[in-house]
Amino acid sequence: MTDKLSINIISFAVPYPPNYGGIIDVFYKIKTLHELGVKIHLHCFLYNIDEAPELEDYCASVNYYKRKTGFKSNLSLQPYIVKSRESKALAHNLLKNNFPILFEGMHSCFLLSDKRFENRLKIYRESNIEHHYYYHLAKSAKRLSDKLFYYIESFRLKLFQKKLKHADIMLVVSSKDQEYLQSKFPDNKIYYLPSFHGNRKIVSKSGKGNYILYHGNLSVEENVIAANYLIDNVFSKISEQVIIAGLKPDNSLRNRVAKCDNIRLIANPYEKEMNDLIENAHVNILYTHQATGLKLKLLNVLYKGRFVLVNSKMCAGTNLDELCVLADSDEELISKIQILFQETFSEEDIALRQNKLTELFNDERNGLKIISLLSDNF
Repeated sequence: MTDKLSINIISFAVPYPPNYGGIIDVFYKIKTLHELGVKIHLHCFLYNIDEAPELEDYCASVNYYKRKTGFKSNLSLQPYIVKSRESKALAHNLLKNNFPILFEGMHSCFLLSDKRFENRLKIYRESNIEHHYYYHLAKSAKRLSDKLFYYIESFRLKLFQKKLKHADIMLVVSSKDQEYLQSKFPDNKIYYLPSFHGNRKIVSKSGKGNYILYHGNLSVEENVIAANYLIDNVFSKISEQVIIAGLKPDNSLRNRVAKCDNIRLIANPYEKEMNDLIENAHVNILYTHQATGLKLKLLNVLYKGRFVLVNSKMCAGTNLDELCVLADSDEELISKIQILFQETFSEEDIALRQNKLTELFNDERNGLKIISLLSDNF
């Protein structure tokens, strides 16, 4: 326990409910630090989600700021994801105290190089090498307007990355990203700190299921690209039953699924329904075209599901390869699915996960690492 060490946390979005990507890391980091006695002053941006009174259970104060989306925020050399989160009110509130500032993602870093904060302890929480992420989105985008936006944003993010030198500490989510950032910022303190995820123990069921699950936020370009690839090249070529589940699928994805008798789409499942789907699947399949950051849904299915089938980019830099079944080509994915459906998920498989995940991805232990860094540097 601490004696009420205090910290400002700037979140790129409202971190509740914790039902997608980096927001899962933000929320469970807040929850863990609160349980360890840290006094949290949360600052978050409103975007497509309402204020969340639930956050007051974990934070000494919660401040909301409206994100400035639209064309005007795009007319800048600053990245759109940063420019649209500029806020005088945020700067004003941060200047009311002298506590360390944790910037969640590059999205929230517009004040990182501000001279008013040069004597503050500033921590950058990395979730992706952002310009790499947007470059891959550009390469995969189908519409010319999307492709152009992603290329421009990638360029702006690469320029903006130089400002990370103003962070006293960087906390990165994968060893691969740590190596990259250390090469760019050799004089900065950069630590590998796995994502927070909220799972306390393995709840995976032994035995067999009767379907394959692919899930994710289906309004996110990366996940839509992966879902379309899997439908066209894998799911449509097997006889096993497949469920695709996630938030906000568009009509294009719905139409693709409708053409395949063995695929069912479940849109906007509740948290319990999503967890049940993960736990009861025989195979959870995850696929990505870019090896950036740590995909939090990978951790989630390892804690809750049976067999986890991934491509190697999904595991890059995570040290989780031995807990997954790897396949990179269409043929390999199909072959591995057919092999896995002949196998039973065992208690030995569960024990291996328990040992490995407890060692690397323990929220409390990682929360104590943050507290130690705060105590040593503040």
